Amino acid sequence: MGMDKILILDFGSQVAQLIARRVREAHVYSELHPYDMPIDAIRAFKPAGIILSGGPNSVYESDYQADPALFELGVPVLGICYGMQWMAQTLGGNVESGHQREFGYAEVDVLDNRLFNGLADKTLPNGQRQLDVWMSHGDKVVALPPAFSVIARTEACPIAAMADDAHKRYGVQFHPEVTHTRLGRDILHRFVLDICGAKPSWTMPNYIDEAIARIREQVGDEEVILGLSGGVDSSVAAALIHRAIGEQLTCVFVDHGLLRLNEAEMVMEMFARNLGVKVVHVDASADFMAHLAGETDPERKRKIIGGDFVEVFQREAQKLERARWLAQGTIYPDVIESAGAKTKKAHTIKSHHNVGGLPETLNLKLLEPLRELFKDEVRELGVALGLPHDMVYRHPFPGPGLGVRILGEVRADFADLLRRADAIFIEELRNTRDENGKSWYDKTSQAFAVFLPVKSVGVMGDGRTYDYVVALRAVITSDFMTAHWAELPYSLLGRVSNRIINEVRGINRVVYDVSGKPPATIEWE
Repeated sequence: MGMDKILILDFGSQVAQLIARRVREAHVYSELHPYDMPIDAIRAFKPAGIILSGGPNSVYESDYQADPALFELGVPVLGICYGMQWMAQTLGGNVESGHQREFGYAEVDVLDNRLFNGLADKTLPNGQRQLDVWMSHGDKVVALPPAFSVIARTEACPIAAMADDAHKRYGVQFHPEVTHTRLGRDILHRFVLDICGAKPSWTMPNYIDEAIARIREQVGDEEVILGLSGGVDSSVAAALIHRAIGEQLTCVFVDHGLLRLNEAEMVMEMFARNLGVKVVHVDASADFMAHLAGETDPERKRKIIGGDFVEVFQREAQKLERARWLAQGTIYPDVIESAGAKTKKAHTIKSHHNVGGLPETLNLKLLEPLRELFKDEVRELGVALGLPHDMVYRHPFPGPGLGVRILGEVRADFADLLRRADAIFIEELRNTRDENGKSWYDKTSQAFAVFLPVKSVGVMGDGRTYDYVVALRAVITSDFMTAHWAELPYSLLGRVSNRIINEVRGINRVVYDVSGKPPATIEWE
């Protein structure tokens, strides 16, 4: 890859992927690797700079130790939280357990330094500049390594950041990668662009040519089969692969009975008729529903749906004489949440049907051209490929479809109720605009309805009802790794609730989910 790159070594942080995303927002390519990446592999990577992530351990008693030889490579290094502590301990400083832990918002006093110059959230009357940051640590650096100086402090943490300008080595005890640190992106971009001198050449238009060349090299004259869901990820993957190999791609659109309202018609219209992509429409809803009957465990449901997808792909692939590849729209957050990232250090949050779930009997090689991209990069790529705006910026839809939005057992009648309620919610979001004329659909990052397997008493006319409940979910997020619930107008929520209860016979109560991520996930299952 002929461009400047930043290497991120992960010491087990749950938010290490956010560092990679922030770096890429500066249009500089970054990769996340485990802390124990061999020094020869680091040299071969040829990083313009190295960032050391945070982590849950204590540096003075943990075996999470990187190779100190990385300091001999002559490239700038930035340590974050545990990464700063490891840097300090390794280079001759000292780290101890703190008497006062810091978790959450903090104000740090910053001194003039190449990393922080000109950056401040506020300036006190005495001229002291301060940054609003997010702390999450119990241990702290209590003695600097030789050649380092203090460049930020708090009352509880006198060495909140340190610098060795001569060797371009820096450490910050707070987390610049999270949005709670208001100028965190500026700090990371200062390190990447100014201190490392990396050129901002990582853009999706530039990426297209490279990705096409890589796909052509991998595939050769063989054929590719792709599972097309109609969601953003699989749609962009289809467009990219079709640009690369044309008629060698066959998309399989599987109707598993868990699609949104009129989904099948929309997908076939867009791809087969407008983009000229070969699309095979397979109605396998009876098989999926039969296999899901009686199953209530979320992980089992995901695995059943994933297994059925694979079986369908295998059957369709056998009809293609040269089919040797199964293409998927797997993206980086899928890999991370399934603990399938290169680090192998994160806890599994939930499995994804397209990550790590393929059986050894699958006689196809995997083609995943989006595997290292974040969702916003996938959208940028879709626009660069010429896909319609409405498709590219459509809200994400999970691979298992409504199967993970129907809590408990999945039934065809439940799916029908849910898809009608969901369609009303989305229609009202599209039709309701704020004072600036922007629709609430565009203002939210993801919105959907969830079917709850409980009944509640209601009154319609003069009669008693005993029907099902749906929950509405809408979130705002920049990275889908963390999210805030959307503060939708009461009038909008009231209108949606009224329409669902009146138009979807079988539902008599609508509730709204006000949970953030974390502690909740965006999807309910």
